Amino acid sequence: SKGHALPDLWSGLIYYVVFLFSTTVHEAAHAWAAMRGGDQTAYHGGQVSLDPRPHVRREPFGMVALPLISVVLSGWPFGFASAPYDPHWAMRYPKRAAWMSLAGPGGNLLLVLASGVAIRVGSLAGVFAAPEAVTFDQIVTASTSGAWAGIAFLASVFFSLNLLLAIFNLIPVPPLDGSGAVPLFLDDATTSRYQQFVWSQPALAWIGILIAWQIFPLLFQPLWLFVVNLVHSGVHYG
Repeated sequence: SKGHALPDLWSGLIYYVVFLFSTTVHEAAHAWAAMRGGDQTAYHGGQVSLDPRPHVRREPFGMVALPLISVVLSGWPFGFASAPYDPHWAMRYPKRAAWMSLAGPGGNLLLVLASGVAIRVGSLAGVFAAPEAVTFDQIVTASTSGAWAGIAFLASVFFSLNLLLAIFNLIPVPPLDGSGAVPLFLDDATTSRYQQFVWSQPALAWIGILIAWQIFPLLFQPLWLFVVNLVHSGVHYG
């Protein structure tokens, strides 16, 4: 109905803003870790930055067009982004490249931690309360009406969306970050063969995404519930 169209649109736009910021943090973390590891490619591209503009310039479709279209159609942002790196550097320093891969999800986990702390502080201050049942965008509710209801929604979306980005990207299949972290667990010879195999088979990216879409729902719900229960003291959701 028309009465619900505006709130739904506003919530979708809030989702998009959180997605844009969270994706920017993710890619900036990749770029920063690569720079620290000796690869200046993303640094020279301006991506060691929390300004979304250099990241949007690299992936305008994945960071703006596709997520906004998906927000209008489904209420959820769906998109993608990337940070450039030198593959020759990654071949020469596979462990550094692996830490670069983990840095992106690590940035999202820091945002999960920050929003979780904000929720706990708000609960201790009496402005937030534990809901009867938790959903993706209702980790916490406001104790009073007004602006706090919007802040509770924002904190919940930050918490859940960043946990989603971290867990999804850590699935160890190409082209996800978890695949890039695999060399941390391999010896040098096996790492070299692994990298050459992954980079020489572009179709693996499509296969990997299909596998990740199948695995992700099995991983996310129990992990999300576990972390939500850590945020709330004296309340258990199951």
